[in-house]
Amino acid sequence: MFTIEQIKEAHSKVKSGADFPNYIQDLIILGVKGYDTFVNDGHVQYYGINNYTVTSDEKYNLIAIAASANKERFIEFLVMHQGGQTDYLTFCNHAGQCGIARWRVDIIEMTCTYFDQSNSEILIEKISA
Repeated sequence: MFTIEQIKEAHSKVKSGADFPNYIQDLIILGVKGYDTFVNDGHVQYYGINNYTVTSDEKYNLIAIAASANKERFIEFLVMHQGGQTDYLTFCNHAGQCGIARWRVDIIEMTCTYFDQSNSEILIEKISA
């Protein structure tokens, strides 16, 4: 099974959203089936087969999550990030401002789903990796 240290090594190669597809490929090799990233503090729960999970520590100071989601504005920020125009922490701050509480990457389905605080799906995007 994979470890947080192995995941951290793969993640260390990510400098912007443009690096995301290679990161997904690295996670597949490790056996990661998906993960949830929590915007408020950056901790991530990774899951694999047989209900195996590992959770990373928080990554940064608390980010406030807006009470209601602004999907249109979030999509603008997401496109900027995926184009390499923002770093990870800036993207997380933008997500919080737009009411995104967490996102789930499903490596099996190759989707990334963004959720608000009430766990409603705000956006589902297909991952091309």
